Order: sequence, then structure tokens, then C-alpha cells
Amino acid sequence: MKQQILDKIKEYETIIIHRHVGPDPDAYGSQCGLANIITESFPNKKVYRVGKHEESLRFLSDLDEIDDSIYEGSLVIVVDTANSPRIDDKRFDKGAELIKIDHHPNNDPYGDLVWVDTTASSTSEMICEFQETFAEELTLTAVAARLLFTGIVGDTGRFMFPNTTSRTFAYVSKLTAYEFDRPAIFNTMYKKDARVLHFNGYVLQNFKMSEKGMIHLKITPDLLTEFNVTSNEAAMLINTVAQVEGVKVWVFFVEEPERIRVRIRSKEIIINDIAADYNGGGHPLASGATVYSWEEADRLIADLENACK
Repeated sequence: MKQQILDKIKEYETIIIHRHVGPDPDAYGSQCGLANIITESFPNKKVYRVGKHEESLRFLSDLDEIDDSIYEGSLVIVVDTANSPRIDDKRFDKGAELIKIDHHPNNDPYGDLVWVDTTASSTSEMICEFQETFAEELTLTAVAARLLFTGIVGDTGRFMFPNTTSRTFAYVSKLTAYEFDRPAIFNTMYKKDARVLHFNGYVLQNFKMSEKGMIHLKITPDLLTEFNVTSNEAAMLINTVAQVEGVKVWVFFVEEPERIRVRIRSKEIIINDIAADYNGGGHPLASGATVYSWEEADRLIADLENACK
């Protein structure tokens, strides 16, 4: 599959790279890292990175705003996105061909070419593998190394999550041979504004935990306004409760104008199949979903509670 993807990249003059809504470091790292590798390797190609900017990750890279006409005759690559409804910028199907590169379970095999590796820690790790496989043709620079390193750090929780493997460390070793400011990345990724820390205090004081070890927290627009935090800043605090004694599964609901955004995490219980029932999916122990009413949220809570029995 990697050879087929490289052949398609060589074939097209214009390449547009998408990723998922509500991007995390791996989404930015794999999207912009791949874009840089292609640009450095094939300087005559036009490569674009599209999607809505996440302010907390703006330090990683700029994105591109492009006209609809750019999609005509182009190759579109979507990275780090399990389900097509979660692709940021709905024009992803306007190109001539579509490629999916992802490390989540392949429940929605959209695209003309699909490369999914659920054993990879991150899509950024897959981009490292892609470049290394064709090292004589694909150029890795310090810019791409910084992006891919950040993506791997984000999806492995600073190498603490069980998705971290010897392969992960091998690629990280290679990336850190390039010159970029690693302490600056950690300092920027994990710094928190006083507003967010105050809201973090609210989370710790107000989460609900059942006898079976299921934690949930409902975050309304009024709460976001009171603490002056964004929905993404609130959702990013999901692992604040991960160390609570006895917790098995934890879920945050963040109400937005047209949906309720859901983040689910687990110690051992498989939760991505439950997330799939609520317009979502992801990894067995880390998934996202979307519900459209608090009644639907309560049904999801009940399903997670049952899973904890």
C-alpha cells in the first residue's frame, strides 16, 4: 500500500491534505509533517494543508485557505481520521482521488486507497515509516521531524500510554537526531492558562463517579462562559480524572452550538464499539463521539456504566 501511495503522490501536481475536526497534536503533526516531506521531496508540486485552526496548536504550523477550484484534478489525502463525518473541511471528496492514512480501527474504509495500521502509536509514526521506507526519494527535514515528534508525543501521552512500542522509540530516536527545540515543544504543549487551571479545579470538584468506577462530567456553555474557556480547552482536560482511585471509564460531554462533543477514555474496558453507536469511534481505550441531546448523553452514560459491570 505504501508504494501505491507514493506512486499517487508522484502522479499528481496538486495535493491537498485534510485531518479531523478538533485537531490534536497527531492530527497537526501527521498532516503538516507529510506536507513538508512532499514539498521538500517534490518542489514543483503544490501541497496544501486545510482545516480549521486550533489556537492552542497554532505554534506547530500554518494552514492554507484554498478555493474550491483547487480541488479539480487534485489528490486528496486524509490523515488521522477514522470516520468520514469527522473530516475537517467537507470538500475532501472533491478531488480526483482520495487516500486515507490512519491508525484507528478501519470501521469506515473511505477512500480509493486505504492504509490503516492500528499497531502504530499515531499517524505521525506511520508518516515516519512512510518516509523511512522510501528514504532515497522522500526527504525528512528538521521541520518535519519537529512536527512528527510532537504528534507522537501527543498521542502517546509523553510515552506513558500502552500504545508506545519499541518501534515508536526507534522513530523518536531518529527524529531527535534533527535539530529542533524539544523543551520548547513540551513547554508549549503542556502549559495551561490560568483560566484553564481554574476550570481544571472545577472538574476535580464536580465530576460524578459511580460505584462501578464510571466517571462523567457534563460541561455546558454557561460553564464555558463562566470560566472563559473554549470547548476544546475543556475537552482536553479529559485525563484530569484518569488517576482517580477505582476509575475504569471516564467521559466528558462538552455542549457546543449544534452538538454535544464526547470524549471517552478507559483503563481496560473496550469503549470504541460503544462510541461507534453514538456517531463516533477511535481506539479501544480512547474514543470520541457526538450526541445531540442530554437525553442521548444519558443513554451513553448508561451504556458505559453497563460496560463497567
